[in-house]
Order: sequence, then C-alpha cells, then structure tokens
Amino acid sequence: MKYYVSANTQMTGNGTKEKPFATIQEAAQAAVAGDEVIVAPGIYREAVNPLHAGREDARIIYKSEEKGKAVITGAESVTQWDSLGDGVWKCAVPNSLFGDYNPFTTLVSGDWYIAFLTAHTGEVYLNDKAMYEVDSFEKVKQPVPSKVSWDADFSVYTWYTEQDEDADMTVLYANFHEFDPRKECVEINVRKNCFYPEKEGIGYITISGFTVTKAATQWAPPTAYQEGMIGPHWSKGWIIEDCDISHAKCSGISLGKYLQPDNDNKWSKWKYKDGTQTERDCICQAQTEGWTKEKIGSHIIRRCNIHDCGQTGIVGHLGGVFSVIEDNHIHHINNRQNLAGAEIGGIKMHAAIDVVIRRNHIHHCTRGLWLDWQAQGTRVTRNLFHDNTLPDERLMNEEAMMGMGEDIFIEVSHGPTLVDNNILLSTRALKLPTQGVAIVHNLIAGSLAGVGCGVNNGAKTMASPRYTPYHVPHRTEIAGFMTILHGDMRFYNNIFVQQKVHPFLTQASENSPASDWDDFNLTVGTKTYDGYQTFEEWDKEFEGYCGMGSAPSDRYYMPLPVWTGGNRFFNGALPCDKEKDFTVDTEHEIFLEIVEKEGAWKLNTNLGEYLSEGEETLITSETLGMAFEPEQAFENPDGTEIVFDEDFFGKKRDKIIAGPISLTECYLY
Repeated sequence: MKYYVSANTQMTGNGTKEKPFATIQEAAQAAVAGDEVIVAPGIYREAVNPLHAGREDARIIYKSEEKGKAVITGAESVTQWDSLGDGVWKCAVPNSLFGDYNPFTTLVSGDWYIAFLTAHTGEVYLNDKAMYEVDSFEKVKQPVPSKVSWDADFSVYTWYTEQDEDADMTVLYANFHEFDPRKECVEINVRKNCFYPEKEGIGYITISGFTVTKAATQWAPPTAYQEGMIGPHWSKGWIIEDCDISHAKCSGISLGKYLQPDNDNKWSKWKYKDGTQTERDCICQAQTEGWTKEKIGSHIIRRCNIHDCGQTGIVGHLGGVFSVIEDNHIHHINNRQNLAGAEIGGIKMHAAIDVVIRRNHIHHCTRGLWLDWQAQGTRVTRNLFHDNTLPDERLMNEEAMMGMGEDIFIEVSHGPTLVDNNILLSTRALKLPTQGVAIVHNLIAGSLAGVGCGVNNGAKTMASPRYTPYHVPHRTEIAGFMTILHGDMRFYNNIFVQQKVHPFLTQASENSPASDWDDFNLTVGTKTYDGYQTFEEWDKEFEGYCGMGSAPSDRYYMPLPVWTGGNRFFNGALPCDKEKDFTVDTEHEIFLEIVEKEGAWKLNTNLGEYLSEGEETLITSETLGMAFEPEQAFENPDGTEIVFDEDFFGKKRDKIIAGPISLTECYLY
C-alpha cells in the first residue's frame, strides 16, 4: 500500500494521494511491511518514530517525492527577538516548546568527551549555519574569534543561554552583527532526533531522498546508547540513501549501540573501572543479549551528502556490523571544534566487522575515517581523502594541535583490515597504532603516524595494555582478547609521495617527542617500520621450539613481521630498512593538486609520466595471507578470494602498476 504525506495540506487526511497525511509520523504509525510512504516537498518539523518493521522481502520505504525537497528538521523557527544594541539580541522561549527534552538545559557529556568548552545539545542557526555558543553574556557582547575553528570569521556570531525559572522560559542572547534576526532565518533545535525508532528491532526500513537536519543529538561514545539524527536503533537491514544530512549537534547517522542501563557511560559515572574495561564489558554484554549477524547490522548508507555535524557524520559501535557505506560525500565534520574528545571523525566506527567502506569522498574533517577496535574484515576501498589535517596557517597553534587529524586512523584492532585503491592526500595519511592491516595499491601523499605506540591506556608508571577482542571469522561471536603487538602489516604496490609540510607542523613534530599516543611522524613512506622483522626473520625465533619446558623467551610478545613489495617512493618519501622489490625516484619532482570545478573533483599531477617502467606483481588474498590473531584471511565478507585487478574506478587493470589509477584519467568525482 502507498501512503502520501504533504506538509502543505490544509487538514490531515487518510493518507491517500487525494487526502494526504499532514505529518510523516501519521504515516509511520500506519505503514507496515511492504508499504511505501511518499512525502511531498515541504518542511516537516517532527521527530519521526517508525513503529513497525519491514521484512527482508518486504521493506517499508519512506521516500521524498522530489530528492532533497522533503525536509525533516529537529528545529523550530524563532522570530521574537528584542534588540539590545550593537548587534546583540534577546529572545525568551517558553519551555513548553521542548516537551520533556530541553536542549538548552542539557549539556553535551559522556565517556571520552573533553568538556573544555561549555556545550549544550541546543544550537542556534542563522540562515542554516550554526552559531557559536559561549559561556557568558559578556562573550556575546564582545566576541573573540575562535583559535580552533576552521571558520574563524563566523565564530564571532555567538550565543548564550540561561533559564528564567520564574517564567519557565529559556532565554537566548545572540550576536547577529549586521543581521536582523526578525528578517533572517533563525532557528533553534528542539528535538534530539529526526528519523529514529524509539524501540529496538525496527528493521528493514528504507529512507530515501530526504533532507535531514538540525537535531540536538547527544555525544555518542561506544560505551553509551549511541543516538544519531537518523538511525536504525539496534536493528537490521536499513537503507539510508540519497539524503542530505547536516547540522547534527553531535552525530548525523548512528549505526550504534543500544541502551545498556547499568553500563551506559559507566566510566563517567563510576570511576573505578577505566573506559577500556567498561568497553570490554559492553561488548561481552551485547553478545549475551543478542548481538548476532542474524539480528543486527547489514545496513546500507549510500549516495548521501553528510556534512556540518559536530562530532561525526556516521557513528557506530556493534550495530554497524556487516554494513556497506558507499558513494557518500562526507565533509566539514567537527570544523567548529566546539566539541572535543576521542570519538570524532567523518566516520567513527567501533567493531566494523565485515563493513565495506567504498567510493566515498571524505574531506575537510577533523579526522576522515576512524576505525577503532575490531576492524575485522573491514575493507576501505576506492575512496578519496584530502584536507583532513589542519587546513591553514592560522590554525597552526598549540590549542588546535589536538585536532591535527589524518585521513584514516586504525586503532588497536587485530584485523584483518584492508585498505586498497584509495587516494590519501592529507598531510597525515594513516595513523596505525594497530596490527593486521594490508595496504595495497594506494596513492599515499601523507605520513604514517602512530606506528609502534598508542596501544596502552595511559597509566603513569604501571603497565596498562589495552586488550581488545577478535572474533570468529565473519561473525560477531568473540574468539578471544589480546594486546596489540604491532606489525602484522602488508604494504604492496603503493605509491608514496612526500609533500611539502607546513613549517609549523614540522616544528611541532620536532618539539613533540614520540609519546605513548603518537609519534608525530610527518615523513611519508614505510620508514616508520624500520626495525620490524621480515616473516623469515620472525619465523626463526620459533625454530626448535617444542612447547612446555623451553627456556623463557620474548617470542610471543615481540612485534609481528611486516611484508612489503612493489612500492614506489617519490619526492623524498622513504622505504623501511627491510623493503623488498621497490623503487625510489630521486630525479623527478612530483606535484599533486586536488581541485574542484563546477562540482567535479580533479587530481592534477605529473605522476603518470614516471610510472611507465616495470610491472608489479598481481596481489591476491593468497599473497596477503591471514591476520595473525584472528587467523582470518584478507578476503571478502562471504569468504571468497580478492584479486586486486581493478583500479580506483573499478576498471580492469591493463597491467599491474603501483597505485590506484593509471593517472591518465584524473577526474575522480
């Protein structure tokens, strides 16, 4: 059955085309498996709570009649402003507007959140752009440009909130400078979700073609109930496609964890277990409470434009397993830097088991992609990453350095994680405090950071290794826990190009000795793996070993081996000391430039002129072998072999040459 919705109807009807519903929620109460909800252009100021699940063979489809024209928003318009002079205005909003959730009395909080700035989940928007919260009325009257925002010019458009308890009102003060808020589009977010089921298990929903924006979402760490502006809430089989998703206070799309009442932000509430331990508890509890391939995950997010969210564009822990994230444009995430902590990125996923992340364009994010724990069977392929490191000289200051960023961060996972046929152009390309990763046929113009460090839990004098789980191959069931030994890495047929590094970053790197969290390396190439053994050298450590009774040895706790082959190094990029079958070009100067023109993105480079000689070896799953700890092959989610005979564009390679593309075709998106 088809139901119709129109925000422009005079009076709500029965859901027919002639008499449409006035709200999407009315349709969501009626739609059952096999039904389709068609939503006319208009603004829908509501939090849609789908009540019924579809089935794998009979989805419930919610579709915007015209792509992008049906807008689901968590915001309400505010027009009653009084001028206080000098661009400062005041507005009082009755608290009845917010119902049982007032974003302007709710602080952003949770595990791994760094509350160095006051931040409510509420937000004030001027012409669809989020203004900047400050912690006093004086800072509204005399705003100071932010030292950490990527948009400092707009950071002086500030707001402050307080409660008038006698009148039961939320009072807002805002500095609109030259704008008159009575004549502009000024909104405040009042709802924490836009399209999100309250109940778990509402699976097999498709949401297609909507604009979804301006929700007062809460911080979403892996140890909490992870809400987003839109998301499946611990179910299976959602499709989110062709949507424009923006301006979530924290996270745009959540593929995240369900509520565990006694273990929700437990580290913040009960200080006696550290966050790493409560995270392990969360995972084990989820397994006993039904976290299986049959019930959870297998979602698809495709062709969405995801931007201008405060914490993440896509977040997920446990609930995103076996999903596909493809053909999305993810950009300008956390650029205001008004939120800080260890859960920020264009995409931030824990337990991305068998998740495929392909053909996405991820740029101008504080961090591009962060795969944390259990990136087992995860494949990152044919993506374009750029400008995910501090963008300009103005931000080269100590306050901003905590958001230095990189294209891909893989943390304390045992793999197998596959990174192939990507273009990585940020100053820092890969942060790798992890093991069990294969990096194949990429163009890498940034450094490999965090190698050999970043796996402990920050104790001052005592050992504090992070034990992380690994799983039965292609399943969620836990097979074991182990610390990260480092190594177990494979680098085949990559192109490494050293780019010029801003002098401030060079100085900061030199002044920041390798710590337990980061080595601040800015040198491109595999050189950070100097000293790691080849497989042959590592294997000799076990010669003559006969089990119990042998002499004490470090063999089980030393770094694992590293495999290399077919890599090419330009502009001073450096190979590691055990590199095999490689070339270093010291004669030619390579330039790389990513440019946008009329919506198309193009890579300008002369690199193709110097890749004509020689052919590399065809790489397959057999070449890569298996990741050490889970004993799982680098293979497809269905267990079949991968043959790396296709390039960045999905075209068959005429011959096997390093890198992701032939570089005769440079239009990327």
